[in-house]
Amino acid sequence: MSKNSKKQAADRKARVEAMRRAEKSRERRNRIITVTISTVIVAGLIGWGTYAISNANQKKEQQAATAAKPISGEKTWDAGKLGRNHVQGKVAYPMNPPVGGDHNPVWMTCNGNVYTKAVPNENAVHSLEHGAVWVTYNGKATQADVKTLADRITKTPYTLMSPDSTQSGTITLSAWGHQLSVNTAADPRVDQFLTKYVQGPQTPEPGAACTGGLTAS
Repeated sequence: MSKNSKKQAADRKARVEAMRRAEKSRERRNRIITVTISTVIVAGLIGWGTYAISNANQKKEQQAATAAKPISGEKTWDAGKLGRNHVQGKVAYPMNPPVGGDHNPVWMTCNGNVYTKAVPNENAVHSLEHGAVWVTYNGKATQADVKTLADRITKTPYTLMSPDSTQSGTITLSAWGHQLSVNTAADPRVDQFLTKYVQGPQTPEPGAACTGGLTAS
């Protein structure tokens, strides 16, 4: 082999070696970048997960604290004295709106339903038995308050809302054995009552359905 051929072969070998070293260097950089990005992502996910869990736990603690507080102005009835028989026809309830007692076999659908007309007491009471909160209002409630309540109810499963011209309170919230009347939707006791009694400890049949019942306009 001539000196020129040997030099060309040596040059090719040197270039190949240089290309291999450059490729290995790129691979090392890519691995470092990949590991760094993965570490940052994992750390971020862990941090977010920790924050989310902490935030959820804090929210549960706040809800528990809210539920534990007595609600000013709330009326209560002995749940043991409230009938739970399924009956047909009208029931003469001792309170208005009723907070329990014998009721229709079919519950009022209470999956955040807002009814524009009065609903039968007997069906609504069955909803209370399932752990729903029933919000009613009379003609003294402002349109703004009605809208505020409706917006709140539609976002809250195990609730229903309807007008009731026969009640004395402007706005009334009823759960099984519990009732509260307020003058405005802005009253903080509204959220307190909902937090405490939507599927609350007073529920005779916790977990029972609030869908698939009677519906109305």
